[in-house]
Amino acid sequence: MAALIKVRLSLMMFLEFFVWGSWYVTMGTFLGANLGARDQEISLAFSTQSFGAIIAPFVVGLIADRYFHAQRILGVIHLIGAVLMYFLYQSQDFSEFFPILLAYMILFMPTLALVNSISFNQMLNPAKEFSVIRVWGTIGWIAAGILISAFAWDSQAGLVDGLLKNTWLMAAIVSLILGIFSFTLPHTPPKAKTEGDFKLSEVLGLDALSLLKDRNFAIFFLSSILICIPLAFYYQNASPFLTEIGVENSTGKMTIGQISEVLFMLALPIFFSRFGIKKTLIVAMLAWALRYVFFAFGNADEGVWMLLVGIALHGVCYDFFFVSGQIYTDAHAGEKFKSSAQGLITLATYGVGMLIGFWAAGIISDFYLLSEGNHDWKSIWLIPSGISVLVLLFFMFLFKDEKIKPQNNL
Repeated sequence: MAALIKVRLSLMMFLEFFVWGSWYVTMGTFLGANLGARDQEISLAFSTQSFGAIIAPFVVGLIADRYFHAQRILGVIHLIGAVLMYFLYQSQDFSEFFPILLAYMILFMPTLALVNSISFNQMLNPAKEFSVIRVWGTIGWIAAGILISAFAWDSQAGLVDGLLKNTWLMAAIVSLILGIFSFTLPHTPPKAKTEGDFKLSEVLGLDALSLLKDRNFAIFFLSSILICIPLAFYYQNASPFLTEIGVENSTGKMTIGQISEVLFMLALPIFFSRFGIKKTLIVAMLAWALRYVFFAFGNADEGVWMLLVGIALHGVCYDFFFVSGQIYTDAHAGEKFKSSAQGLITLATYGVGMLIGFWAAGIISDFYLLSEGNHDWKSIWLIPSGISVLVLLFFMFLFKDEKIKPQNNL
């Protein structure tokens, strides 16, 4: 790729994940502190991500693969998203907040597949080039978290004063910037045929489901669903957990996970080429199980190091599973349905898997709610750790290692 294209794609990734990181990490804390939401209401709010992800492959398959340029769709979505974020900033109670968030996430989740599709469209060797571009998304997420703690919006005083609502305003402003910038991105025209007989499966992008005929990809797809059940516990509970047990500047500390994500993102091509897809995914799932053990036995005092190690493992968890999984999916998809294939894996991970996970996390968190208003966090965290181990064993025994083609010349 030309240097200027790399810069534009990197900025796209930075802004995309800055918008998401601006509010997503602290939403559970915000809902509890600002809107008085209960555990199951918080679970419902996080589930909007999954509803959006389930719809994503149909939206992307219908629009990006067949009729319109992906970068234009990306721009329109983020402009609308800026307006919805501002409405969320003004929300006064959960009943007003939830439908706006649901509408936003139905629009936002397809953009995760769109930014990947725009990037892959410019690459000759995604296995080598993608991580260098994608790492800027992680840097954007880090920047959002650092700003939140720097402004003390997530501090005890900030929570009392209701300052955490400013995260939504920050997201609205950056979403507006990204919406405008998207129209300057490299052209990503539709690749699927628009001529010939009308087929509903093609229009909706369901032809990407043909990938599941490959046994290995089907096992990977199912493992992606299952491993996202424990992942949902982290996204939903980590910020409220750290805040409840008294960890200061918790949002800033949680960016340690994204900092490690940057390091492991850069190491991924080397690890990927040396050990292959299977071992890369195994390491990711093992890190998931260990992370929750550290959370279960850590505390805000002498055991804070365990919490920090658990947060730092996020880099291994995310990069070695999600980014390598995106590369693996792209290699199997071929040219015709790159966008819908990315939408399909988004459905598996952020959609079905996390929908189950958020639902389970809400029930389990409510079950372990103590009479004084705190939670039995040790019991809560050991459950997703156990689930991670079971998924790891399933994957290890059934998935056969393979070379990534045609991008196997790292």
